[in-house]
This record gives sequence, C-alpha cells and structure tokens, in this order.
Amino acid sequence: MDESGGSGQPRSGNDQSTDRHTGGTASTTDPTHPEPTTTDTRLAETGKPDAEPTPTDGPADTGEPAAPEPPKQAEPTQPDAPADTPGRTGVTTPRPAKSRAPRKPKDPGGGLLMGRPFGVPVYVAPSWFLVAALITWVFGGQLDRVLPELGAVRYLVSLFFAVAFYASVLVHELAHTVAALRFKLPVRRIQLQFFGGVSEIEKESETPGREFVLAFVGPLLSLILAGVFYLALQTVEPGTVPGVLLAGLMISNLIVAAFNLLPGLPLDGGRMLRAVVWKITGKPMSGTVAAAWVGRALAVSVLIGLPLLTQSGALGSTAEDSVGMDTVTDALLAAILAAIIWTGAGNSLRMARLREHLPELRARNLTRRAVPVETNTPLSEALRRANDAGARALVVVDPDGEPLSLVREAAIVGVPEHRRPWVSVSGLAQDLTDGMRVSAELSGEELLDALRATPATEYLVVEDSGEIYGVLSAADVERAFVKAMARPN
Repeated sequence: MDESGGSGQPRSGNDQSTDRHTGGTASTTDPTHPEPTTTDTRLAETGKPDAEPTPTDGPADTGEPAAPEPPKQAEPTQPDAPADTPGRTGVTTPRPAKSRAPRKPKDPGGGLLMGRPFGVPVYVAPSWFLVAALITWVFGGQLDRVLPELGAVRYLVSLFFAVAFYASVLVHELAHTVAALRFKLPVRRIQLQFFGGVSEIEKESETPGREFVLAFVGPLLSLILAGVFYLALQTVEPGTVPGVLLAGLMISNLIVAAFNLLPGLPLDGGRMLRAVVWKITGKPMSGTVAAAWVGRALAVSVLIGLPLLTQSGALGSTAEDSVGMDTVTDALLAAILAAIIWTGAGNSLRMARLREHLPELRARNLTRRAVPVETNTPLSEALRRANDAGARALVVVDPDGEPLSLVREAAIVGVPEHRRPWVSVSGLAQDLTDGMRVSAELSGEELLDALRATPATEYLVVEDSGEIYGVLSAADVERAFVKAMARPN
C-alpha cells in the first residue's frame, strides 16, 4: 500500500489487520503487519503437530495417513508451507453457490471521521488534538507580541489558525487522492495526524511517470495555496488579525511544500527521486533503494542541522535567544522529525522487498486438501475420512454436493476426543459467503486483496469451473509471507 506521510508525501506501508468471525483464531492477512501467531494444525489423532515439510512448488500428499486427532497444543515451529496437494474431491459445483451475501468490508477507522470527499473517508487522529493545542499555544504567544490588544481572544484566533492550517494539509492530501483515483489506484483513507497527513493508496503506480505526478501534485497544491494566501494578503491591512492569519497560512504552506520536496523517502520529493531513478534504470527497486538511503541521510541532516541552524540565528533568532528551553525544544523537534523520516525510509525499503516477493504467494500452492462431508456427519467420522484421504480440511456440503460451510480448525481443537462421535461438523463450521470463495488462480497482491476484503480464518478455494480445490488457511498465507520476507533480495 502506498501512503502519503508527513504532510502528504506518498510512502509505502499499511496498518490494516484482519478480523476473524465466528470464534476463529485471530490472525493477520495484511502483508504489512504479519503476525504469525497461529501454528499449523493437522487433522490427526496423534496429539502432535506435524514436522515441517520440504517446500515445493505445490503441496504434495503426505503419504501414510495419521490417526485423526488435532494436536493438544500448537507448537511454535518455523514458518512452513503446507505439504498436502489439494486435488479433486469428487464434488463439483456447476451452479451458483447457495451462499449468503458477503459482509461489507470493515471501515478502516483511524480516529474521528470527518467526511468522505470523493468517496474516501477522512479521519482526524487523536494526536491531531495535541498538535492543535501546541499550535494554539505557540501562535498565541506570537500574537501577544504583534497584537497585544487581543488579550485572551488571541488563543481563539490561534485555534482558528491551527484548523485552517490543517485544512490546507487536507487539500494537499486530496491532491494525492484525486491523482490516485485518476490513475485508478484505490485510496483506503486520509488521516490527519500529529505531523501532517497520510493518504493511504493501496497499490503502486504502474509507471514512473505516474509515480512522479502522484508525488508532485501534493507540494504543487501547497505552493498554489501559498500563492492564494499571498494574493489575499494584499487586500487586507497589515498588522490586523486577517493580515496575521493570512501571512501565517502563506508561510506555513510554503514550509509544507519545501519540506515535502526534499529528495528522500518518505517525502514527496523522495517519491519523485524514486520515479526518476526508476525511469533511468527501468527498475522500481533501484529507485526505492536510492531514495530511501537519501531519506536516511536527510534524517541525519535534520537531527544535526536543525539545532545548529537555530543556534546560528539563521532561522531568525540570535544565538543568545536560543538557549535553555528553546534549545531543548529545537533538539526534541529535530529528533522527532529525524525519527519519522528515518522510519519512513526503512518502511519504504521493506515494502519494496515485500512487493518483490508477493508473486510467490499463490493460492494453488498454499491450499490444503479438503474432503466434503454432509451436515450431520459426526466429527470423529469426518476426521477419519480426512485422515484416509490425506486431507487437512473439511468442507460441509448439502446432499447435492453444494459447499455450505467450512469446519473451523480452531473449533476442532477445542472438542475433546471422547465427545467427537457426538458432535456434528455443522456445529463447528463457518457459513460460506461469496467473499470466502477464492479462485485457485489468485496470487500475490490480488490474493491478499481478496483475503483482506473478507476477513476469515479459512477460505474455500475453487477452480474456474466451480469445482472444489481445497481450503486456504489465513495462517498458512501468513507463514508463507513471513518466510518469503525472511529471504534476501
């Protein structure tokens, strides 16, 4: 996912974790925050988890079946890929499935929802209220020197400035959003937070030219706003409340534009540099590496250079004035900015590596072999059939062979062995929705998008003909993802 961070610079990253319904084991399918906390569970009665299989292009049968019993405790082994080949189950579904309507994807959240311009939700993060209070206090002190007659009203004027400034930041973010939508790139949300705004764009630009435009429109809009405020400033009397507000908004938008044009990730200028290197080399990864390292160098420069500039008086104050609390404040601000830039550059590198490995995630290779069982089948009998077939998943079907639900792995583990002959599989199953049916041909980002759209612990994998191919566990996708990310580029 691309995001614009700071005051609108597109960067890579995603913070979406998937929810689980019907009591399934919590697990994350979003590639940006893998949390492989769920281990593999075989449908076996040995009471022990299977050993790690040798990865292959596609899962293969395990050979001799084991006695059916889920493990008593999941053993935290290293990430592994499933080793069972899902094959034909003898059940075909040529007609449309009798499934319920898919659930609506969960709102991304992220604070107080302010609206949905262009259909994209805009949130104000709780940290914004902190920075708004800080701007109100600092700008109020400046107003006291310029317009002392305002008295306590100066803080109300300062609060208006803080809101107007972040409205400018929102315009900056909307510029990224409109450009992304124009290029048919989905935008998950816009979030206003402590140091500006974030536009979360869920896909990479397809060409370096689009990448450059997508990054440049944000600072361009900030420059245009600065020009608008400058023109408005010419129509009011200097030294008045409108004059001070317009001058402050003009300067703040110039600062936003200049800061975001610095040539290092995760800033807009870094995305522009990435696009240029991508165009020259023909390799997006080369552009990311170059812009990320420039971003890290920029972070070090901010950490060291900003306090030195303040001490030298280059920012408008003398060295004698820049002592005590002011010096500490400048150093703290420099450290925060440097940390944000350094972290953003590192995240961009990790996301670039992620995108290189995404094609390795293929639904067909990660799917578990499944056996169909009817609604009233006892769990013990279903496990016996799975064991005989070398399968690791159960699909509940109607008398015509139509898939109705998936038996949840976590629910099987929770049923004691002596009760399994008396528990039917339907009581442990999760009803299928359209979103829980995924094509065996899905891979990479398309597969992750499908899983993210309908969070669940297991998914039914089908061929294009509608025939059951097997069951895909979200935990298997996580493990495959973590294993791919662990390999060097």
